[in-house]
Order: sequence, then structure tokens, then C-alpha cells
Amino acid sequence: MSDRIQGVVKWFNNAKGYGFIQPEQGDDVFVHYSDIVMEGYRSLDEGAHVEFTMIRGEKGLRAKEVKRASTV
Repeated sequence: MSDRIQGVVKWFNNAKGYGFIQPEQGDDVFVHYSDIVMEGYRSLDEGAHVEFTMIRGEKGLRAKEVKRASTV
């Protein structure tokens, strides 16, 4: 599962450092702040469009290399 996937941040808890992304297709995907690619404080806003790769972890699907989606 190495292709880039588009999705929307369903929710993200800054205090706990994790949340979920709703991909264009399929089930919600867990995201941890350590997998967000950005400078400074790593956080995501609810409703933000993102792109990411996905892996299947011990507890289910997990987003990796999460970046804000490019706007065209």
C-alpha cells in the first residue's frame, strides 16, 4: 500500500497527538502526529484535505507521510 491516497481529516486531538482521516474510499485511517510531514508544530485541522500513504498496523490502518494536499 505505497500509493498516495487523498482524504479529509475527520478529527485530530492536538493534546493527545492523534486523530482519524477519512479517505476518499474505505474505512477511516488512524493518524499520529509523528507521521505528519510539516515544519514546526505538527497538527491537522478538522476538514483539511491531506494526502498520505497507508500501512496495516497491529491495530488496523495507519496513515504515514501525511501532507496537506496540493491545491490546483
